[in-house]
Amino acid sequence: MARPAGTLDPATALSPFAGPLDTRRAAHFLRRTGFGGTPAQIARYAALAPAAATKAAMEFSIVTPPAAPTLNSMYERGMAPKERAQARRQNAIALTSWWYDRMLATPAPLQEKMTLFWHGHFTSALQKQASGNDMLVQNELFRRYALGNVRDLTHAISSDPAMLKYLDNANSSKAHPNENFARELMELFTLGIGNYTETDVRESARAFTGWTLTRPHTTGSFMIDPAQHDMGSKTFLGRTGNLDGRDIVDTIFAQRACSRLFAAKLIDYFVYNDPEPELIDAVAQQLVANRFEVRPVLAMLFTSNVFYSERAYRALVKSPVEYIVGGQRLFGIGEMDRGGFDALRRMGQIVFYPPNVKGWDGGSAWLSSNTLLARENFASALSSNPKMMQVEWMATAMRSEPASLAKHLVDTILQGDASPRSVARVLAYLNGSGVETMSMLSGENIDERVRGAAYLTMAMPAFQLN
Repeated sequence: MARPAGTLDPATALSPFAGPLDTRRAAHFLRRTGFGGTPAQIARYAALAPAAATKAAMEFSIVTPPAAPTLNSMYERGMAPKERAQARRQNAIALTSWWYDRMLATPAPLQEKMTLFWHGHFTSALQKQASGNDMLVQNELFRRYALGNVRDLTHAISSDPAMLKYLDNANSSKAHPNENFARELMELFTLGIGNYTETDVRESARAFTGWTLTRPHTTGSFMIDPAQHDMGSKTFLGRTGNLDGRDIVDTIFAQRACSRLFAAKLIDYFVYNDPEPELIDAVAQQLVANRFEVRPVLAMLFTSNVFYSERAYRALVKSPVEYIVGGQRLFGIGEMDRGGFDALRRMGQIVFYPPNVKGWDGGSAWLSSNTLLARENFASALSSNPKMMQVEWMATAMRSEPASLAKHLVDTILQGDASPRSVARVLAYLNGSGVETMSMLSGENIDERVRGAAYLTMAMPAFQLN
């Protein structure tokens, strides 16, 4: 999506927002810092000041980690190729199910939202050599650094087994330096195109030679092989010496372009797309001032004027994961089923399977005629789930007369972000318009009508947006 209409006031954009968190702003906060809120959660946050809401969202100690998925250690068992392929599929299903269910159940959704953010930034994928265990270790790394120090995370990802395999550095030697990781480290992960030279790529690749695994083709742990590491002098971004990978990362983080790249990514993910250079610069300055600690920078963003501005409100397209996890959490459905997996595939986002090293494009790329149809089909399936009618707020809605029921659905699902004509369409459906019987709402048809009305509400434009 393009930058929202309107203008930015750089002098006040990052100043603390002075207003209260009413229902609409609380729902906005919970969509951005997680996957949306239930009516009860929205009401609780609506009573908080922005700083208190942010502190609550950043409290991760309340999480009881679920058991890790059971994975098949395929490489250690000498499997035949067919068996290995089957084990890989089983591991993929176990991993994705485990993470989706964790996103659905967590009491600290910001932790999972940030894990998803880092997964889409420092991408690795099961499509290549990485094993299920490698990807699980990386996923836990992202969760551990969810609000941590991004420079430390970059150091850690440089020696991460999944990354070493995904970008081929596990086989990089002083005789044959592999440039894949060195290039993407700068181009996509930290600096951006135009802020380094081809010489910097080559010198960086030399610095990362010998950064490998105890068993490069299995599930080995990180090691530096002195026999394969280039000990010669290197010149990288103006720094000369016997540099290794740690020196490369530290040199990168001394560049202004690095803080600007991470600032732009955080604003794009949490506030709005294509942020103004002045806003990027201001957030980048905060990253540097906080020594690249993410927590205080996001705390500043989540309490800022620009975060609660009308320009930022529903200015982002929900990713498929946000759409499906948010929908299921809203209706109290705590497990991902086959239908959810199929919907995510049709919408274009399966975790642990980013399409390439750039990750998912996001923004307006999430919306096409095919993906919108997939969203509508998922909303229809969700409205048919028996558990949907058991959630407390739906049970309350069922006791209302048609006009109140229509308003209740639109207010709860969309915080009222629908045109009068759209609300009238929901009311007309509840009263029998467009259904075969054309009968008025009654005890005999209320269950079916309310499901259909919920689906109509989820199909509205606002439900596609964060």
